[in-house]
Amino acid sequence: MRSLSLLAGCAAALLSFAQAEANLSDPDVSKQMLSGTFEPPQVFQHTNLVRTVNLEKEYPRETINVVVENIDSKAQQEYYLPFPQDLIARVGGLDVKDKNKPDAIFPSPEIVGIDTYSPIEYYRVTFPTPLAPKEKLTLSITYSILSALSPLPASIAQADKQYVQITLNAYTNSAYKTMKQKTKLKMPTNDVPEYTVVGTNAEGQQDPVKQGVSFTYGPYGEVPAGANQPVSLRYEFTKPLLHASLVERDIEVSHWGGNIATEERYWLENRGATLKNQFSRVQWQQTQYFNPPSSALKELEYPLIIGSANPYFIDDIGNVSTSRFRPRNTPKEALLQLKPRYPVFGGWKYSFKVGWDNDLKNFLRKLKTGDGYVLKVPFLEGPKQPEGLEIEKLILRVVLPEGATNIKFETKVPIISSEVSTHRTFMDTIGRSTLQLTALNVVDDFRGKDLVVTYDYPVLAGFRKPIVIFASLMGTFGVAYLISRLDVSIGKKA
Repeated sequence: MRSLSLLAGCAAALLSFAQAEANLSDPDVSKQMLSGTFEPPQVFQHTNLVRTVNLEKEYPRETINVVVENIDSKAQQEYYLPFPQDLIARVGGLDVKDKNKPDAIFPSPEIVGIDTYSPIEYYRVTFPTPLAPKEKLTLSITYSILSALSPLPASIAQADKQYVQITLNAYTNSAYKTMKQKTKLKMPTNDVPEYTVVGTNAEGQQDPVKQGVSFTYGPYGEVPAGANQPVSLRYEFTKPLLHASLVERDIEVSHWGGNIATEERYWLENRGATLKNQFSRVQWQQTQYFNPPSSALKELEYPLIIGSANPYFIDDIGNVSTSRFRPRNTPKEALLQLKPRYPVFGGWKYSFKVGWDNDLKNFLRKLKTGDGYVLKVPFLEGPKQPEGLEIEKLILRVVLPEGATNIKFETKVPIISSEVSTHRTFMDTIGRSTLQLTALNVVDDFRGKDLVVTYDYPVLAGFRKPIVIFASLMGTFGVAYLISRLDVSIGKKA
């Protein structure tokens, strides 16, 4: 059973993290399967490494700046980034850049398949150009980790503070020897009642060094590949831990109406500490006068693009009237403020959908030649919360006009699958072409990333529906006329 579960986890991870291509091919997943005894060739060493873990939101955001040196006698291009097997399936938005050359384009990192007996999985990063012997390269590696925080205690009173715990490696997970490194943790508050003390660092100070809301483990001297020093921190986080198991986002494009309609459906859960006692509505109303911090979700703020109109907010029961739309909150965005039907405490769930319209001309451009169009839309909009929001699975559908062909897309968000299908709506003939993209482990930091869709839409395709409607009406009138001319009398004419 253990082998089966590990195999399932490995398979899920292999499907989870492939970058989007500019066409509709299968996800770019590594096909190479390595032995569980595999170890990356020791052709690199880390001269210096600084890892920063931002814990201000519910999902840790890690940034690793590392100087990589080629210590082999030959040029090398493949770099391995290790993760424990139980962690790699929760890593989202992995991005690798050359810190000194931001414009250098790295191929999409790919997961290398390892058999079920290996506790470690690897991302394989391919450099844009081979690294010559003794040459150095400064990499900037960023990623988020979902479902990393656990409330401790697991149950609290309605007005209590919430504390969460995180366990991580004081050393950076590395497939290569590291000569010098340190890990900086940025906490949301300075209320950290419990944390692991390792001993002393390379400078003879107590490890970690605490300064304000920052904890620093290290610096450490030479650390071998695969070294592990587990540490735990328990800190105050009196905010909801928002986790969406599924988000469906539909974008419907209408050339005739000059409109782009967006609808998002959320299956949301607060993974914070559960209530020790029953919920008290009276106590909740009393606290609203001075608005103290709470682990319950009170409201959602939805920044929208300027010009958005006709918003609506509906949950499983029906229309929710406790919403407010500010068409021009700032010079750059509108704001839709949503208040759920009830406060969402730890362990509670809330499902809802939100929709709005925009002027199509702000998102669509026609190419100078041919019948091609370019559509540029945000990959993700959704709530923007101080505590953050993590999405386990996101399904994005772009419904194009009937007759659209040669559909391609490009985005920097990792996509695991893409397909084009047919979606039939009212008065359609052959159905509307629909591009569907699926992504895993998405966080609200993806709000700044765009989706670019190109497609061909001939002029005649635009007249398909009115011609069909006109022909249908004429046919209906013709049939009615013929029926009216029929003689259905029983008796003979005089």
